[in-house]
Amino acid sequence: MASFHHFFIVLSLLAIFNSAFAAAPAAHNITKILEAYPEYSEFNNLLIQTKLADEINSREPVTVLVLSNGALSSITGKHPLSVVKNELALHVLLDYFDAGKLHKISDGSTLSTTLYQTTGNAPGNIGFVNITDLKGGNVGFGSGVPGSTLDSTYSKSVQQQPYTISVLEISAPINAPAILTAPAPSASDVNITGLLEKAGCKTFASLLLSSGVLKTYQSAIDKGLTIFAPNDEAFKAAKVPDLNKLSNAEVVSLLQYHALATYTPIGTLKTTKSSISTLATNGAGKYDLSVTTAGDSVSLDTGVDTSRISSTVLDSTPLCIFTVDGLLLPTELFGKAPASAPGPAPETSPSPAADVEAPGPALESATASSPLSSPAPPTSSPVGSPSKGPTADSQNITSENAAGALETPALMKMLLTVSVSVFASILMF
Repeated sequence: MASFHHFFIVLSLLAIFNSAFAAAPAAHNITKILEAYPEYSEFNNLLIQTKLADEINSREPVTVLVLSNGALSSITGKHPLSVVKNELALHVLLDYFDAGKLHKISDGSTLSTTLYQTTGNAPGNIGFVNITDLKGGNVGFGSGVPGSTLDSTYSKSVQQQPYTISVLEISAPINAPAILTAPAPSASDVNITGLLEKAGCKTFASLLLSSGVLKTYQSAIDKGLTIFAPNDEAFKAAKVPDLNKLSNAEVVSLLQYHALATYTPIGTLKTTKSSISTLATNGAGKYDLSVTTAGDSVSLDTGVDTSRISSTVLDSTPLCIFTVDGLLLPTELFGKAPASAPGPAPETSPSPAADVEAPGPALESATASSPLSSPAPPTSSPVGSPSKGPTADSQNITSENAAGALETPALMKMLLTVSVSVFASILMF
């Protein structure tokens, strides 16, 4: 019996250790680190869009070579998102480098493996970066392909969590011709209408074809496209206005309103705080959308109605297709949702005539407009929404992580002490 008793004690201690490790916070979050630096906002946004941020957060040690918004434009302005993703993956080193280590490279030069090397699409040394300690205190970066030039130099240290993650700014993108000149996979060959029909959005697919908006979608894919497709039931809802009364130009605007000119996966939508532009956005009208979240539910607010994202049809850089449970009705075409009519004023004395009095103009107006009215959207804001500039929390992220790093060893030490005490008691028996 004693052996069984000891066995259960050991199992309990293991459970305690497992719980402690499970409760430990994530080692690092590149998105939150970069939120504190507006000059890297575009780089940060691209890491989120391409899901490279998730890859970075899942690895350690790792060094991220960031580019300022100005330096990044030489890539983003010339290449589709799929190519930009590969190029940025070359700027993620699977090793830890800080300013001190850069200047202590043995033999003055080294090749570092990058995240792009792990994709399986990097023959030879394309997935490596050459780091060379130059004369005059500079450090150069270039492609690992033999004969490549050092296109970039070390600018400054941004932030480090020792031996876990390091963020360093470099002056220019690392030039890897094999990546930038390789034919990008053509997302425009995706059969959008076929995917929509299989997802139960045949009416929406038919409208895209008949209006010619499908060509607009296809021409926008390579730079990034997100589609919100209403399912067939959405077009049958009682509050949907008669689309036959719209002009051809208005139908085009309505369909363009159901797409964004960016690749925006569900994770990005959940952290979106400001209004987002659509393909219909132009100088004459905003045609924008607001995003609201409630738990895992994500909804789109048009100002007229709210539609919930029901499912993901496709999520593959640079194209995202979602189904929504309602038609998105822009205020530019259908006006704003009517405000609730004020309640009746309190009466000072009973009035028999009040019981049979006709409804007031405000009530009649609200009743007549009810087909376009909808319940108010959820009021909760997305959790962890990125800020536009430095905040006190983001500026102190290093100290917070350091505190977290201290708490976990302290907890382990305490549990180890308890374990030793328990085992000592067992031995005394």
